[in-house]
Amino acid sequence: MLLLLETPAGYALFSLKNKKLLKADADSIYEQFKESTDAARQVSLTAFHKFKDTKDAMEACTELTEGTVGKSLKKFLKKNIVDAGVADNLAVLDKTLGGNINKKLGIEISVLSDGVKEIMRGIRMHLTALIDGLDEDEVKSMSLGLAHTLSRFKLKFSPDKVDTMIIQAVGLLDDLDKELNNFAMRLREWYGWHFPEMGKIVTENLAYAKVVKLMGLKTKAKDTDLSKVGVPEEIQDEVRAAAETSMGTEITDEDLNNINTLAERVIELTEYRASLAEYLKLRMSAIAPNLTYMVGELVGARLISQAGSLMSLAKHPSSTVQILGAEKALFRALKTKKQTPKYGLIYHASLVGQSAPALKGKISRVLAAKLSLCCRVDALGDQVEPSLGKEYKEYVEKRLATLEESGMRSLTKGISKPGQGKYEKQAASTKSGSAQYSKDADAVEEPVPKKRKKSEAAEGEEAPKKKKRKASAEEAAEEEEEVPKKKK
Repeated sequence: MLLLLETPAGYALFSLKNKKLLKADADSIYEQFKESTDAARQVSLTAFHKFKDTKDAMEACTELTEGTVGKSLKKFLKKNIVDAGVADNLAVLDKTLGGNINKKLGIEISVLSDGVKEIMRGIRMHLTALIDGLDEDEVKSMSLGLAHTLSRFKLKFSPDKVDTMIIQAVGLLDDLDKELNNFAMRLREWYGWHFPEMGKIVTENLAYAKVVKLMGLKTKAKDTDLSKVGVPEEIQDEVRAAAETSMGTEITDEDLNNINTLAERVIELTEYRASLAEYLKLRMSAIAPNLTYMVGELVGARLISQAGSLMSLAKHPSSTVQILGAEKALFRALKTKKQTPKYGLIYHASLVGQSAPALKGKISRVLAAKLSLCCRVDALGDQVEPSLGKEYKEYVEKRLATLEESGMRSLTKGISKPGQGKYEKQAASTKSGSAQYSKDADAVEEPVPKKRKKSEAAEGEEAPKKKKRKASAEEAAEEEEEVPKKKK
């Protein structure tokens, strides 16, 4: 009877010398394998196939756990059993693996019993003694390496996918921004006592520090070529003109040395911040490609940092992702019974920033729903390309365009619009559609006079009658005055 044994070092094939052990109980089998010399009398090594490296061992181990017959195992059994013409049965611990060996190679597999299990256990106890060329320390190191590699493979774990580095990097990036701001303001204030006008001319902090380090005292502004630090000619001329009429105080060489030291520190920190931002971008692209494509590496890193890890972020529902980072505002709103916040850290995403103020809440909800799916794919999948992120970002952009279009429609509701119907050419028989010019078509149609009400018509007729009565009364009075004059 042959026994197939899988070890971290390779495949081993043993032949059972004492067949009485198959019917013996567990205690008696243990007594037979108590010492290595006893084990050598019970079994003997027929063949041994050593793995080339840890990768080869991991592939073989994966195939064995799935119950499939790999290339190396098939070649090993075919060479030592089928081609050798051995007719003995083969004992295998895994029932599924035994069935697949029987199907592929036609080798008879013996029924697994408690006695065979104890024999296998006894062989493992004295493995290094039964197999020549194997050291116990070497087997232990092989077992440890194989266990780590297999665990990484099972958990889809990779050293490149350690999100702890992202959490530390984004935290350091925020600290560097604060320190750089403080140092740059201190440098401007300190050097401003000597050359206050330069603060308004050179506005960028890095360029200001480089100019201070290169120029030193303001009296050297004429002789200093500021183009070495990337300052344009216009700004150079302004700096030289301002240095001639500067109202700053004089400083000593010792003061200038301390100012230069601070300027060097600002330059170093700015350069380190740029390299750290590039490192964070590469890390985020490796760990969470879909999340990075959707909201950018900085917002994605802050979301992971706020959640604790990428796996924790993947476990959060989309409603939590939406307000992640606005916990204080949320609990304050719940306490005061006011409206809860609509967005947290994802407010800084470009998709939310480019939307109208009235649509920011809706877009943040849509974006959070897609972000939660992207986080789950990044945490539990093994994708390298942001294929899902591209699809979801396109969906969110279309949704934003739809909401903006519907918002414009609601704003223009009630405003009359010109007819957008198709132009139809009128037939020649119509008034204005004739082939020749028609003067009758230019005639202006006068509007039909509206009918007046009876009461308005009656009032209009009474007014002229009153005027006539007044006129007749005046004529009678004039006649009476003329009559006495004639009598006299």
